[in-house]
Amino acid sequence: MDFAHSPRAQEYIERVAAFVDTEVLPREREYLDALRGQADRWAVPPLMEELKAKARERGLWNLFLPDERYGAGLGVAEYAPLAELMGRSLIAPEVFNCNAPDTGNAEVLLHHGSAEQRERWLEPLLEGRVRSAFCMTEPDVASSDATNMAATAVLDGEEVVLNGRKWWSTGIGHPNCRFVIFMGLTDPDADRLRRHSMVLVPVDTPGVRIERMLPVLGYHDEPYGHGEVSFTDVRLPRDAIIAGPGRGFEIAQGRLGPGRIHHCMRLIGMAERALELACRRATERTAFGKPLANLGGNRERIARARIAIDQARLHVLHTAWLLDTAGALGAVGALSQVKAAVPAMVQEVVDMAVQMHGGAGLSDDTPLAGFLSTARALRLADGPDEVHLGVVAKLELAAYRERA
Repeated sequence: MDFAHSPRAQEYIERVAAFVDTEVLPREREYLDALRGQADRWAVPPLMEELKAKARERGLWNLFLPDERYGAGLGVAEYAPLAELMGRSLIAPEVFNCNAPDTGNAEVLLHHGSAEQRERWLEPLLEGRVRSAFCMTEPDVASSDATNMAATAVLDGEEVVLNGRKWWSTGIGHPNCRFVIFMGLTDPDADRLRRHSMVLVPVDTPGVRIERMLPVLGYHDEPYGHGEVSFTDVRLPRDAIIAGPGRGFEIAQGRLGPGRIHHCMRLIGMAERALELACRRATERTAFGKPLANLGGNRERIARARIAIDQARLHVLHTAWLLDTAGALGAVGALSQVKAAVPAMVQEVVDMAVQMHGGAGLSDDTPLAGFLSTARALRLADGPDEVHLGVVAKLELAAYRERA
């Protein structure tokens, strides 16, 4: 593959980088102070809408969608460096209307939604007027094996009835979250990959209840959050099912490919900023008469961080290229490789930067604690490390089994 950016991608890289550097990062502290200083921590500070309006006016909006009717028309490999730039700030993705899980939900609706579903949910989502959540993981089963899913989406005449409990439903705490995509068991006797359905559920539907918001290592990630949500005899018209009954796993596989690239590249952006902060700290702070950079093996730590970040970036860009050229099936192994490798790498780099900052690295004075929490969580989200390593090993060993 050619790692050079296309002219169109390069233009967007320059524009997004400039916007992040001049509009987002200088006002990041203002936003966080406003968020944490208000009585309702789940309210969105007005600054977010101000930044979103600026980004949209400059054509930096819905950059993740390859369909030019709705987005920038960029391929996965073209969008990947933009996701990295957005990853430099925990607030940047929403500024560009490119935050998860809305991006994945938008792709599901674009590729699998009916005309009515797209009009009702996709268009407001792409306009940034509403937010959404994805309800798949469950507290009472090992959700690393999605076929364990116990929540149900049962057909009853012209209705579908939902029952069950989901958790780690990211985005459910946002005050503008208007719908979730619920995945549940429809036909237990069907082939194991044809048993489940995805259903569009307005959050104000009777029987939907947010039981609690879950902290991640002490962070609630307000105003998005991760919730535990119960569904009790939730009745919806049959046409709330996306693409029809039994299509849940098919839809999920298509959703996860680009989403994993987006997560990995945002994480690389976090690692880059963490390394920048570490280098500044190492050169500006002195101890025992020397700059921190000259103490305790810190130069080697910085060098290894640079090498690890650059390796990871090339790995993810190659995987993005495979997605663009070979499709999801052709990129299965590579997707699992980057999903296992990148969060672990970022966790290590950010931890190094925290150590370099001492007590300040544990506080909210820098974004490092939030980065560390995010990187650790993403070793579980979208499949834990062990599942992805199992996929990589299975593919690696397949050729040897064939020879035998």
